[in-house]
Amino acid sequence: MRRRKLSAEQEAQVDMTPMLDIVFILLIFFIVTTSFIKEEGILVNRPKMNKSNSPSAPAMLIQISESGVTTFNGDLVDIERIPARIENFIATNQSNSVIVIPNFDTSHNDVVQVLDQVRQFSQLTISIGK
Repeated sequence: MRRRKLSAEQEAQVDMTPMLDIVFILLIFFIVTTSFIKEEGILVNRPKMNKSNSPSAPAMLIQISESGVTTFNGDLVDIERIPARIENFIATNQSNSVIVIPNFDTSHNDVVQVLDQVRQFSQLTISIGK
């Protein structure tokens, strides 16, 4: 059997049309299935180290244990009673900052509930500590 030599015009060519169709179908699939919803977040201000020796207003300290037990300046408090404690503290002290310290294993739901209670006071600066 003799083989014929192919000239430059007769070389085998690959049709790229089906491959381009597949690429466009994949592109359309990924565009359609992608969600473009922007998630809401919580703005977190971490407390900075205060190296000055001048006395400052006392801060309110809210701690949340891993089981969801909440303390306000060392005293046990129910999450719904936090606004009353804050009002009482502001009435007796000139404070404008709250530090929330959740335990590492605290559920996010408990932390968000406490932050929602504190956020009722727009004049307060909320910080999250370790």
